[in-house]
Amino acid sequence: VQLQASGGGLVQPGGSLRLACAASARPGTTYAMGWFRQAPGKEREFVATSTKGGSNEYYADVVKGRFTISREGDTNTVFLQMNSLKPEDTAVYYCAADRRQGIRVLSSSYNYWGQGTQVTVSS
Repeated sequence: VQLQASGGGLVQPGGSLRLACAASARPGTTYAMGWFRQAPGKEREFVATSTKGGSNEYYADVVKGRFTISREGDTNTVFLQMNSLKPEDTAVYYCAADRRQGIRVLSSSYNYWGQGTQVTVSS
């Protein structure tokens, strides 16, 4: 499974960005999809996840109410709409996928990872 993330960039505080991640997979195969981020000098942290089949979403407290994860129909393409961005949201954002059921917030619970996309929030 290959994941392709896109949509990062430079935005001012209070602005918005929308990240996208598409997972190549056999037709009919669904994955739990997650977003993580890693800032310089910090560990990778969980941001949001959409469970297998897209029935549930779960967010880290620091982004709850500002970020929204969504899925394109019943595909393995997910988006991360990021609003009210803050400088502390600056990081490389990674998407991840896994075929197993359940809410997955640990990076170790994902088998597939895409390349990161840089998000910089600065004036």
